[in-house]
Formats: sequence, structure tokens, C-alpha cells
Amino acid sequence: MNHLRKKYNDEIIQKMKKDFNYKSNMEVPKLDKIVINIGVGDAAHNSKFLDGAMADLETITNQKPVTTKAKKAIAGFKIRAGQAIGCKVTLRGEKMYNFLDKLISITLPRVRDFRGISSKAFDGKGNYTLGIKEQLIFSEIEYDDVVKARGMDIIFVTTAKTDEEAKALLTGFGLPFRQ
Repeated sequence: MNHLRKKYNDEIIQKMKKDFNYKSNMEVPKLDKIVINIGVGDAAHNSKFLDGAMADLETITNQKPVTTKAKKAIAGFKIRAGQAIGCKVTLRGEKMYNFLDKLISITLPRVRDFRGISSKAFDGKGNYTLGIKEQLIFSEIEYDDVVKARGMDIIFVTTAKTDEEAKALLTGFGLPFRQ
């Protein structure tokens, strides 16, 4: 069992029951899934960019990504409906906890001039989105193999009803929010 899952069961549940006056362990919000998304707008012109992004995402998460397609045509960006414009991975269970552990303990401390993550990126329903400027902060990515440095969105989907509950949950896991 991953140590973050153990920490959730042993410490976070008790702390949140006390802080938010939950009566049952089942009321306490939990981390449902982590979705990692890379938008590859350049894939409209060159599919090699999408292949590179998919390879990077697979290296980072140890799970095969799926392509995301455009819902409608946007002439200004030269995108047709149904065209592949990105890739994403949905992590659940043990892989989710392993990725979160790696993100907190290895990846985020490697970011230059890191002062914590913004606490303003909650969506109002208890989910949090973390934007990363380039995939090179992950230790698995070889600098020489990168086709193009790209950003990604990491979405933490929780069962929390409010942003305050979600922030308490993610802080309990060890996400370093800016003060």
C-alpha cells in the first residue's frame, strides 16, 4: 500500500472529521482521480508533435494516453472537427497515489524559484487544476529526447463539495500551497 493512501486512512480522515465535523468516515472527501492533459495545437500541422507528447505522457505516468479530438472546427487555428489535438491520462487507485507521491516529493521541488502552488485554481466544486509550463521538470524525461517543451494540466478530482474541503484534503496529502 502506498504511504499516501496509508496517510489518508490514518491521519487525514481523522483531522478532517475534527475540522469539518463529519460524523462518518464515508463523509470525508477523498481523491477520486488525477487527469493529466497535454494540448498539442501544433498537431494540426505535424502529427510528430502529438506522438512526442504521447510518449512523454506515457513515460511520466506509466500508462498509455488517449488522444483528445477537437469537438468543432476552428478556422482561425486551422483545426477541423474530429482532428487529434491533444492527449490525456486518467489515473486512479495505486497509480494515482504513486504519481501524487512523485509529484510532491520529487517533481515540484525541482522547479526553479518554486514558492508553492496557487490556491486560486479551484473550480468551485472541489476540484483543483495545476498548470505546469514544461514537461522537463519530471525526472523521467530525457532533455535530448524532447521534440518540443510543452505544458500540461494536472487536474485533481475530489469528492469534496467545497473548495475549502478540497484544499484541506490536498494540503493533508502534502501539496505545497502558497501562503
